[in-house]
Amino acid sequence: MAGGAAHRAEPARSRHDAAGPSGPAAALQSGAHNRPMPNLLMIDDDARLAAMVRDYLISNGFAVHTAATVAAGLEQLAREPGRFDLVLLDLMLPDGDGLEVCRRIRAPGGGNADIPIVMLTAKGDPLDRVVGLEIGADDYLPKPFEPRELLARIRAVLRRRGEPRDTADVMRFGALEIDRGARSVRVAGATRSLTSHQFDLLVLLAERAGRVLSREQILDAMHGSSSDPAFDRSIDVHIARIRAAIEEDPRAPKRIVTVRGAGYVFARAQDV
Repeated sequence: MAGGAAHRAEPARSRHDAAGPSGPAAALQSGAHNRPMPNLLMIDDDARLAAMVRDYLISNGFAVHTAATVAAGLEQLAREPGRFDLVLLDLMLPDGDGLEVCRRIRAPGGGNADIPIVMLTAKGDPLDRVVGLEIGADDYLPKPFEPRELLARIRAVLRRRGEPRDTADVMRFGALEIDRGARSVRVAGATRSLTSHQFDLLVLLAERAGRVLSREQILDAMHGSSSDPAFDRSIDVHIARIRAAIEEDPRAPKRIVTVRGAGYVFARAQDV
């Protein structure tokens, strides 16, 4: 976090007892909002940062658990699959690589394969961020960061996952079925694996079938901002991953078509 952000997050610590998210303060917060607290796991070896993030997020209605190593984080995830609503994942860890952790979480058949992942990285190279998104992260945030931005990103990812729809749950395009209620995708009855972010992007395109969307329009709809060039490049990465999952031949796509110089269009009529 930036120096000013750390100063703002620190006071929250005194308002919570050592019991953390299971203590009385967290219980009161949960009851006050009359809904379960989102349960987050933060895997980061920076103890000071993890404590400040934990306290700040608890003060904003989240239950937060922390792990300082790859082994501890994966153990918590494996102990009770489905327990966590989101993972905050550092790229650099003492006993492994955050990218490898992301791959293992996203492995097909795992109990946490569809959990949203927000990657935290101190690296400045946008390529590292794109790689993280390519292997399954839903969003990223470079260090140092403002706690309010982290909170906004977490809420946006969770909102995209649970956002109610006022149209039919299942959209059908030939052999392709997109079930918004179950957040699943099937091609000829076979389930195809997408990350939460990729699923939301596919829904965005499918709901506007036949309409060309520029990268800027996609970014505005998905993130509310098109100011980061790394995000602009990540759109192409996500499209490629979606095509790999739903196209018969990803190199000659028929469902998500590139319109040179304009953007992407989801084909309204599909025979396959």
